[in-house]
Amino acid sequence: MVKPAKLLIGCFFTVICLLFSAQLLAADASTLVNIAGQQRMLSQKIVKAYLFQGERVRTRKARKQLKEGVALFRKNHQTLLIEIADPTIKQLLEFVGTTIDELDTLIQQKYGHENSARLLALSDSLLEVSQSIVEKIELSFNLQQTAIVSEAGRQRMLSQRIAKYYIAYQAGFQGEEVVAQLNKAVNEFDIAHKRLMGSSRNTPEITRELERVEGLWVVVRAFFLNIEKGGLPVTVFSTCDSILKHMHKITTMYAEL
Repeated sequence: MVKPAKLLIGCFFTVICLLFSAQLLAADASTLVNIAGQQRMLSQKIVKAYLFQGERVRTRKARKQLKEGVALFRKNHQTLLIEIADPTIKQLLEFVGTTIDELDTLIQQKYGHENSARLLALSDSLLEVSQSIVEKIELSFNLQQTAIVSEAGRQRMLSQRIAKYYIAYQAGFQGEEVVAQLNKAVNEFDIAHKRLMGSSRNTPEITRELERVEGLWVVVRAFFLNIEKGGLPVTVFSTCDSILKHMHKITTMYAEL
């Protein structure tokens, strides 16, 4: 017969192990959401860099971003393929693999309007599927705490999506759809930033980083809303990249909480 004291100790260690396992599960979920969320950003950053390079704005830096962006996207893609067993997500990842191959082929070709139009469409398709992967990872882990990681990570994407549409307009893509997508991205960034600023999970360091983002955002927001007046592509390039840098740090901090 098991003594009550031994039974109590056994139950105690079982609970501790379960809690520890749950913490590991949460950490793994946050890491995967962070990586999958980074793919959303890279889908926009790669094509943004292609357009900036083609328009000869910050050419050297844009070329470097283009090369490093594709390499990081492929590295993250391999990580997700290894770590995720869900068959539905695996199927989406297969589509992503085919799409990044096509995108990579196009960016090696001569810069031109037709090629750029195809890349803009591919980047939107890649973003849509990457967003779906993030949502399905969150659903499969059924953990609410990953939501803020996803939202902060989405701000990284929006910083690059905004810059992408800004330079696309400068490159001659001046239809209503481009302006509408740019305005939509600006509005979504505004709303999410206010929500993150008000989060109860913010540490003093996270709050400081969010305040730095706000200071940068104030500088460039007006440029986006008055895009028809022409622009300051160098300022947009550097400021959006600074916002990306801060939002990446914030996303990582949320993932580590």
